[in-house]
Amino acid sequence: MSRTATGRRRSLLLVLMACAVPVLSACGAQYSGGGEGPLKGARIAFGSKDFTEQKVLGQIAVQYLREQGADVWDQTGLVSSEAVRGSLTRGDIDAYWEYTGTAWITYLGHEKPIPDPDEQFAAVAEEDLEENGIRWINRAPLNNTYALAVKEEKAEELGITSLGDVKGLLAGERGGDVTVCVESEFANREDGLPGVQRAYGFKVPRDRLKRLDLGLIYSQTANGTCTLGEVFETDGRIKGLGLRVLEDPERFFPPYSGAITIREELLREHPRIEEVMEPIAKRLTTEQMQILNAKVDIDGKLPDKVARDWLEEEGLVD
Repeated sequence: MSRTATGRRRSLLLVLMACAVPVLSACGAQYSGGGEGPLKGARIAFGSKDFTEQKVLGQIAVQYLREQGADVWDQTGLVSSEAVRGSLTRGDIDAYWEYTGTAWITYLGHEKPIPDPDEQFAAVAEEDLEENGIRWINRAPLNNTYALAVKEEKAEELGITSLGDVKGLLAGERGGDVTVCVESEFANREDGLPGVQRAYGFKVPRDRLKRLDLGLIYSQTANGTCTLGEVFETDGRIKGLGLRVLEDPERFFPPYSGAITIREELLREHPRIEEVMEPIAKRLTTEQMQILNAKVDIDGKLPDKVARDWLEEEGLVD
């Protein structure tokens, strides 16, 4: 090996060693942005979970905060809900998009969700601030909740539009042909299949229930193998594959409103973050997230590209 190559390896090793210290203290290259704007002087480590919607939301925030003058460290695409939440509460990151239902049930330990989205948001925001010093801001209209979906053409054929129609469908002459596909977790959660069956008074026969990976459920529902399939309402594959979400008139499924969770200390120091992010949040409806998610999951675009294109289309950045 040449001396030059050896020197490069040694230099690289020193850089990696320098970065292998507590998360926010090393390697200035982690942050970028920091221009003129209302958030000039703010340093924000913004994270996300590792699925499509979270990556898109995270990239929207990272890019827009930089445009507003903040110095931002892109920490999008972390592994899991627990990992991202732990990073926030430890102070390894400063903010990320979270869902009210996830926080209420998973982080705050409540068994029963609050059906009204406004009341659920208020309860989560109050408790998380009091117990953990986490502020909830910029609640978006999107609702990434559970749902059951059916192929559009199949819904027309069967004459079903809501979960209230499932009982009659299963009891009718076509009931023996109905197959319901869910993940194993959804099959056992109280805010999943057991609860929705009680709420609407139907029971899926064991031989008509299939447990599949979530990704397969979308495609299998689209091709007719599954009559009904578990979905998340903001998933881009709903529109992309021509699925129809069944209405939930009893509002059984808990609200999973999206909002930014941020360390109280940072928000006190830079209160304009909430004002700056408001134009972003109000545009993020369930339908809008379906479109953005589909650009990744159906069209194969990268989340950072989808985020930038959307910010430009909305006139939020040049």
